[in-house]
Amino acid sequence: MEFVILTGMSGAGKSQALKMMEDMGFLCIDNLPIPLLEKFADLAYQGGSPASDSDMGVAIVIDIRNGDRLGELENVLEQMNDLGRSYKILFLDAEDSVLVKRYKETRRSHPLAPKGRVDTGISLERKKLEFLKEQADYIIDTSHLLTRELNSQLKDIFVNKQTYKSLNIMVMSFGFKYGIPADADLVFDVRFLPNPFYIDSLKPLTGEDEEVQKYVMGFEDSHVFLDKLKDMIEFLLPRYTSEGKNQLVIAIGCTGGKHRSVTLANALFDALSDLEDYGLRKEHRDIGKDALRGK
Repeated sequence: MEFVILTGMSGAGKSQALKMMEDMGFLCIDNLPIPLLEKFADLAYQGGSPASDSDMGVAIVIDIRNGDRLGELENVLEQMNDLGRSYKILFLDAEDSVLVKRYKETRRSHPLAPKGRVDTGISLERKKLEFLKEQADYIIDTSHLLTRELNSQLKDIFVNKQTYKSLNIMVMSFGFKYGIPADADLVFDVRFLPNPFYIDSLKPLTGEDEEVQKYVMGFEDSHVFLDKLKDMIEFLLPRYTSEGKNQLVIAIGCTGGKHRSVTLANALFDALSDLEDYGLRKEHRDIGKDALRGK
């Protein structure tokens, strides 16, 4: 039986995740008071209880809503370990800027700053939840996850029993004229390559089209750049993982984010696709913006 403690930052998607886990067959409880956790664990591990009879196990949300009693959780978890009550901690996180945006969109106040600034509440919450994130078995950064992608990750962990990929890589193309992505960890400029924009037959196409790909990758510099970039990324990945990093955004930019950056982002994505220990996604942020501007 899985006994999952679902926690993380307010606004990171815990409510959605709990509904998804309920659909998977978990017995789900939201905002369980911490003094009841150990007693509930005893019940869950007793044969014949509703918790032990559930298809998948138990998922319990414990977060900042427990207020000052959250500090008691560390001792409770130690007692559960001593009694052999095994559990997994699933921590949902998101970048501060994303959390602020989500709060603004829903017009909600942060529970730790009901009359103050949202970013102040987020900062306080991070400090209070730091011990849980350090102990977490699974950390999922929802900053760039679609709902279906979060659902897929949860199913991979709890239904398909796949090895958890603690570092998720996002390969992103972008256009410098639209600004460098604020969440980028590594930024690479491929404007040194010849620009298909100035070739009439290629101008209306994008890096998703074979003609553009053949043109951009027809230069030796493109292959040298890709090989060196792949080598560097493969060197960095295990070191990022050992430091506890769970999200890596690699941004590749050209002028408009339509031709060169898209081609190289696709090529890097393909080059990294054989890495089994990491999650991998790609996004072309600005690929259609020139068309929208009529250029």
